[in-house]
Amino acid sequence: MKKIALLLILLVTVVTFAQETTSIKIYRPEETKVHDLVHTKLKVNFDFVKRQMNGEVWITAKPHFYSTQKFTLDAKAMLIHEVKRENTNLEYNYDGTELIINLGNAYAKDEKFEVYIKYTARPEEVKQKGSMAITDAKGLYFIDPDETDPEKPTQIWTQGETESSSCWFPTIDSPNQKTTEEIYITVPEKYTTLSNGLLQSQTTNVDGTRTDYWKMSQAHAPYLFFMGIGEYSIIKDTWNTIAVDYYVENEYKEEAQAIFGNTPEMIQFFSDRFGVPYPWEKYSQIVGRDYVSGAMENTTSTLHGEMAYQKSGQLVDENTWEDVISHELSHQWFGDLVTTESWSNITVNESFATYSEYLWREFKYGKDHADAHLLQDRTEYLMGGNYDKNLVRFHYTSREDVFDGVSYQKGANVLHMLRNQLGDDAFFAGLQHYLTKHQFKAAEAHQLRIALEEVSGKDLNPFFNQWYYSNGHPKLHVSYEFDDNYNTVTVNIKQAEKVFNVPLVIDVYESGKVANHTVQLNKKEHSFTFQYNKKPDLVNVNGNHILLCEITEKNKTLDNYIFQYNNAKHYSDRKNAIVEFAKQQDNDLAFKALAKALNDPYFELRILALNSIDLAGKYKKKEAIKAIEKMATTDSKTKVKGVAIGILGKLIDPVYKPIFSRGMQSDSYSIKGSSTIAMYDLDKPAALEAMKSFDKDTQEFLATLLTKIYIEENDESQMPFIAKNLLATMFISNFSQYHKDNFEKTFDWIATSSNKEAVQNLVTDLVKNGKRYKKYGVDQLALSLMQKLIQKQTDSENTEKEAFILIVKRGMAELLE
Repeated sequence: MKKIALLLILLVTVVTFAQETTSIKIYRPEETKVHDLVHTKLKVNFDFVKRQMNGEVWITAKPHFYSTQKFTLDAKAMLIHEVKRENTNLEYNYDGTELIINLGNAYAKDEKFEVYIKYTARPEEVKQKGSMAITDAKGLYFIDPDETDPEKPTQIWTQGETESSSCWFPTIDSPNQKTTEEIYITVPEKYTTLSNGLLQSQTTNVDGTRTDYWKMSQAHAPYLFFMGIGEYSIIKDTWNTIAVDYYVENEYKEEAQAIFGNTPEMIQFFSDRFGVPYPWEKYSQIVGRDYVSGAMENTTSTLHGEMAYQKSGQLVDENTWEDVISHELSHQWFGDLVTTESWSNITVNESFATYSEYLWREFKYGKDHADAHLLQDRTEYLMGGNYDKNLVRFHYTSREDVFDGVSYQKGANVLHMLRNQLGDDAFFAGLQHYLTKHQFKAAEAHQLRIALEEVSGKDLNPFFNQWYYSNGHPKLHVSYEFDDNYNTVTVNIKQAEKVFNVPLVIDVYESGKVANHTVQLNKKEHSFTFQYNKKPDLVNVNGNHILLCEITEKNKTLDNYIFQYNNAKHYSDRKNAIVEFAKQQDNDLAFKALAKALNDPYFELRILALNSIDLAGKYKKKEAIKAIEKMATTDSKTKVKGVAIGILGKLIDPVYKPIFSRGMQSDSYSIKGSSTIAMYDLDKPAALEAMKSFDKDTQEFLATLLTKIYIEENDESQMPFIAKNLLATMFISNFSQYHKDNFEKTFDWIATSSNKEAVQNLVTDLVKNGKRYKKYGVDQLALSLMQKLIQKQTDSENTEKEAFILIVKRGMAELLE
């Protein structure tokens, strides 16, 4: 499952999630296997009004080892109507969480039995929290079942991870179980369904419904069971002879191929890289509204959140969802084919999926692209502050806590180190061995270690003990001592806080050549001395950027950084140098180096250089400005062009008006947005006239930018548009007192107006965001603003104030439901 962080800056609410404390010492083992699931057959239909599901389930199981007479199933907040075996009613006890069935007679090891249960799933009654405390983990989600929201389609989708499949069907809801599956889904005829495995048949019923029969012939974990229901266009693709389909709302059918179209190539790549061909019967991807996370790797049927939807103007710049697509696809091997045996071992799912984002980028777009992503992962882990958490975590407060920067981002970096230690051939052969040995089973990190050891012949216990079963990372304080009398450089390294036993690469650059030295850190302080003929131009600690660590360096000069940018080719070396140039760009040499970085081969570093450069005193910086002019018109990346245009816009120079004018007509939202701001600052009438030609998609994507312009213009004709997007202007990264004052002024302008459409749009937006971000306190913010809106209308001279106040009160009632 891919987690998407949601960063909201609120005027009135700051929410801090408590961190898991090290005082919690509850051991979290693998779930004891009393029974093994064998097969699960389901028949379901839905009560949209009550938001409930009517279900029948036939469960085939067998004792794992010891003979048993009772069969315990997870079943949360259900109504149990019947429990039978071979048409005989069985005695049972049900406490709202567990269903304990008396089988009538004892069953021995491997002796199969089948029980039938008729039940009603009531997801709205479930009271368990999901990860990030975003929502109740109710397993089954009805989206606008009453069809009352004109902006939202009616949908149903499920979310099983961690243990929420038992909210919609009785099962042994543990990741160490595997079962085959078949499911009959009855829905109104207009809806499309998606589930695991292959669609076997569709039967039209006399009552206007249709029953779709899906069958999954390969065993998988219960938390990976899935249903998706709604009005979808299905875009069909293939990999070899396997169907690869994309389920999207009709509005996005033209963009579906651009969003998901790399999937067949990804399947081929991962099949080759992991040494195991894609193991399932099909692969589908579906987008669900109001999804509770980023995406979920349900076997053969990945569910994506609506952030996957992008319009062509966005996709021209970048497919921002591609990492999620590769992440979820790789789970079909790491997580679905071989599944973590317990949530303590989630690293064997999520660390691999996160590292697979790197592998795909490395293959498809090159090393800079991949290294940039890995550095981002590393930075997110380091900023997360979870240094006290092990990668394999047998002690946690809630199982949802393990879905964090340690299991994802740190784990990906640990795998990168392990790959480097073993070499590519042994590493990927070891992964193939692990996947083959444990296919259709559950596994833990020790079994990963053993598989890699069996292939490589190396003892990996020290590595796993340090990186999987311990916590933290090296924090290195580095200084250099040059001795020209003896022609030596001494690198002093002090490990702060915790001592690690790790290899470290130190690169010494001398006379156009680089010497790579691998040293071993294993104590608090080290001094490593290297001979030279000529004083080195650069000593680069962690020169290959493999070791996950923090480095603080002393006595590194600007000359060192300039040399580093020009000669140390790793993405991180170049980025770190650019950051240093920006800090010192008052120095001519630093500015020239920063200007040179405008031509960096990797587009994100060109953008970093653009965003860092200071063009104050522009007449002394003509060469840099010429470079930026060229970037604005000829760079191969539209995102770079957009940033370059934004920089030129700040110069307020009429000579650039043709660039801005063309940019406002561009297909790229990046170029169009920057050009609009630049043109508005230079020639407001021309900008406002060009904005009239923006289509609906452009207006929606650039809504925050356009809203600011319309507010500044005090354009009453655009008041409904402003009202619809006003709240979003609060959630910008640099929200200041100026923005707060401007927001309040604009709010009062709308609140005291007689523009009914604007007031309705404002209320609708407050309700929508209040509901969506309730856990962040936005509902309270929305209620307070609506109360203020009522007061403003009460005090206004609007002759229709009573009707306006009624609109607000209805919005408040809807928000409080």
